[in-house]
Amino acid sequence: MKILISIDDTDNLDSPGSGQAAEKLAEELQDLGLAECSNITRHQLYVHADIPYTSHNSAMCFFASTDEAHVDTIIRFSEEFLKKESAVGSDPGLCVAVADSRLDTETLIAFGLTAKKSILTKQDAYGLANQLGVHLSEHGGTGGGVIGALAAIGLRLQGNDGRFRGWYHFGKAGETSTYADMCAHDHVDSVIDVDGDLLAKDALVIFAEDTVKTVLLGGAQVIPVARLTDAMNGAMWTTLSKKEVKRF
Repeated sequence: MKILISIDDTDNLDSPGSGQAAEKLAEELQDLGLAECSNITRHQLYVHADIPYTSHNSAMCFFASTDEAHVDTIIRFSEEFLKKESAVGSDPGLCVAVADSRLDTETLIAFGLTAKKSILTKQDAYGLANQLGVHLSEHGGTGGGVIGALAAIGLRLQGNDGRFRGWYHFGKAGETSTYADMCAHDHVDSVIDVDGDLLAKDALVIFAEDTVKTVLLGGAQVIPVARLTDAMNGAMWTTLSKKEVKRF
């Protein structure tokens, strides 16, 4: 079976970020033989003066394939992990949802999308989690991270939000590659333009920078590209810069 695991607000300004915490949690679950974990997505939530956050107000989420008998163990392990690994002054939250036909994905997605543009409360999050039978728990501070943790589950399910953790190197800035060559990478499903259209397999893409970020679009891990006004080195497409990819 598949479950989703999400964490939020585990860090402070001097500690490793929540992305590193999610990565370590996924690695430990795999090392213990409890689950096989997917790549991690970072979901940007609403930034507002009334919402406490460390730097960007983003939450982390990943899928885990496991046996039904391991779900409770995974939850307990994740709770202890957050208690142990979360930084002083953080407000960590954990959400775990079983991704089966009984899960009300539409309602979860709506919550996630609302969390990107409005202020929500812990009561909102706990009320929905109880209604849907989703595990939601807080593990320090105000526990405000439960809001982002629940929202990230919905946004991962929605399939069109978030950046995958990590950067990939396919070539140096100014070099070119083809759609087919980039899709040969284990963690790249496709290359699409900013309107969501697939490139032709022989399309040439020029690298804007030395590293490339993948994003979640159409439920897949993709490289977003933009059309060039004039061809460069035979390419009519370019990868996005670190600044540009933040739109996702």
